[in-house]
Amino acid sequence: QVHLVESGGGLVQPGGSLRLSCAASGSIFSINVMGWYRQAPGKARELVATILNRGSTNYADFVKGRFTISRDNAKNTVYLHMYSLKPEDAAVYYCNSVTTSGVVYWGQGTQVTISS
Repeated sequence: QVHLVESGGGLVQPGGSLRLSCAASGSIFSINVMGWYRQAPGKARELVATILNRGSTNYADFVKGRFTISRDNAKNTVYLHMYSLKPEDAAVYYCNSVTTSGVVYWGQGTQVTISS
């Protein structure tokens, strides 16, 4: 099993920045890809960004150029660096991992609020 714990959410003004962290524990050797998803009230959960074990990344069009996903293998942690935040970026952000056998794990989520 893989256990994911997100942190770093909070209140930020439009145009501001925030860094989310996702610490993984358990069977981390089995993880093939990690990612960030988000869900705003009344909306479906949507992909934000993913990063493979080899380091290649993928971003949703609506965050390209504003968000960066990275990982620190020594700390078993994945980060989401968010810049130029917009009101529409407000959501609960979830960390996700997929193992080599296709098992999906989710964190508990961290709230990001954008308000002046």
